[in-house]
Amino acid sequence: METKKRALGKGLEQLFNNENFDLDTFEKNVIESTPKEEIVELPLDELRPNPYQPRKLFDDGALNELCESIKEHGVFQPIIVKKSIKGYEIIAGERRFRASKLAGKETIPAIIRDFTDDQMMEISLLENLQRENLNPLEEALAYKNMIDRLGLTQDELSKRVGKSRSHITNIIGILRLPAEVQKMIAEEKLTMSHAKILSKIENEEEILAMAREIAEKGLAVHDLEDIAQNKEKKVKIVRKEKPESNEFKYVEDMLRDKLDTKVKIKDKKVIINFTNIADLNRILEILDVKE
Repeated sequence: METKKRALGKGLEQLFNNENFDLDTFEKNVIESTPKEEIVELPLDELRPNPYQPRKLFDDGALNELCESIKEHGVFQPIIVKKSIKGYEIIAGERRFRASKLAGKETIPAIIRDFTDDQMMEISLLENLQRENLNPLEEALAYKNMIDRLGLTQDELSKRVGKSRSHITNIIGILRLPAEVQKMIAEEKLTMSHAKILSKIENEEEILAMAREIAEKGLAVHDLEDIAQNKEKKVKIVRKEKPESNEFKYVEDMLRDKLDTKVKIKDKKVIINFTNIADLNRILEILDVKE
């Protein structure tokens, strides 16, 4: 039995070291490697959520659907927990735990395993990312926690969670916004697209004023872009230029999508537009250029 446990531990360690961590593979590995006699029924009142759970709000409709399924069929897949000083902490399966409580159950099938705090945080984040979308603010906080605690670069994190580097950089940019604006994002009064535009503005009062206007008037993203550009504009002389063919347009388009800004290739030069210092820093982070 001890040999089997050691082998299991090694397998999980290898799984955590993979660049692309897949939660379904992780849970399948744990369940298939666990003898039936080690799957135990734990009292629900001895369980508590993963302290690193990034999700703060759970969808009531989805929980009720799972609750009805559990009432009729029971819990098909055991949750995974870690023994703590008092009771157990849920590593994976908090929605099953919550739905079981709603269904009036007293116990739930569980597998007890020992994990580090870093591993618990990573599992919890990936459970939400891969199975039920976090709101942008929850996602940003979870990424920042992983970067800070695990010592990952944004590039390493992007490979780890299967997201683009620019997505990681842009969403972490939300955390530079004022607290009031972050709350609007969490409450879905502002979209991620709104947040990206607001994060490029340096003046906090302007950010707050524009965020409130979006929430009050329901402004679309293109409306906000127009307002933001007008604030940045100075009077310019309009010059008509002769149309010219651009064999590098496809490269410009790729760079524009990656950097989320205008890019021009002319006279063997790449010209990248930015609106202010905050926007320049955002672009440098995406390009992995460090001072």
